[in-house]
Amino acid sequence: MPAWLLLIVSVPPQPSSLRVRTWRKLQALGAVALKNSVYLLPFTPENYEQFQWLTQEVQKDGGEATLLKVDRIENMKPAEVVRLFQDARERDYRQLTERYRKLLRSLDRKAPPTRAARRDEELARFARELERIREIDFFDTPGSQEVQRLREIVEMRLHPPAGAPAAGHAEMPLDSLRGRRWVTRPRPHVDRIASAWLIKRFIDGEAQVLFAPPEEFPADAIPFDALGAEFGHEGEDCTFETLLKRFGLLQRRLAQLAEIVHEVDLRDQKFHRDEARGIDLAIRGLLAALKDDHEVLAHGMTLFDGLYAAIGERK
Repeated sequence: MPAWLLLIVSVPPQPSSLRVRTWRKLQALGAVALKNSVYLLPFTPENYEQFQWLTQEVQKDGGEATLLKVDRIENMKPAEVVRLFQDARERDYRQLTERYRKLLRSLDRKAPPTRAARRDEELARFARELERIREIDFFDTPGSQEVQRLREIVEMRLHPPAGAPAAGHAEMPLDSLRGRRWVTRPRPHVDRIASAWLIKRFIDGEAQVLFAPPEEFPADAIPFDALGAEFGHEGEDCTFETLLKRFGLLQRRLAQLAEIVHEVDLRDQKFHRDEARGIDLAIRGLLAALKDDHEVLAHGMTLFDGLYAAIGERK
């Protein structure tokens, strides 16, 4: 476990600007409050230097500040200290997640050019905020994954690839894609798992699904659910819905399954499926428990086999 930096701060009530400035600086550094006026950071040379500068600033302006480096906090387990930081960053990620979701919901409405430009500005601002949070996310808080997922969805919606097929294109014959390799991004959540299930069960029973960063996609593989992929988000549709339409898969059960996948993936309130939260939690559990993406997919295939069967049993 890391060593810790403790900054004990006491600032006079006036001028209030000193108190506000100190608080903002602590927030920007990612420090958490251990007790009243006691702030904590994991030790790194950079954090140590930043706390030293803040100590000097507070003292220069008439306040008191004491900086300590300790190897443990006696009445707390190391995991409890780490949790303080993760809880703080989780709140940051949650707020940014809601902002991305609000922007995503607005994309379904036709916007004038001025509004489209503002959306690009919003997206750039959100991206800067995400990078800022990541810089002070010292312990890899899980909430960052959901923000990144929504960021990629919004970017695919706002800036589809130049060669992407337009809505209303002709259906593709299933026999045109047999025994191919398909590739998508690592750490698959619902849309990628559901799309891989659809590919292997209904499009290409001999398909091989690969996981790789987009810059490492094999040239001979068919990319899906990635920025610039032919099979990705189109209009209001998630990748699973795009695949259904592109291959003319019109089964009632698949349509109902698509509503569930859409609800979990986009959360745009287009569909209200009671199953969505449970599926979301189940897949998050798989990702938390399994480090191998192929194992995640194998369990996800079973999950969607069960969902498909259960939908078929409904009267």
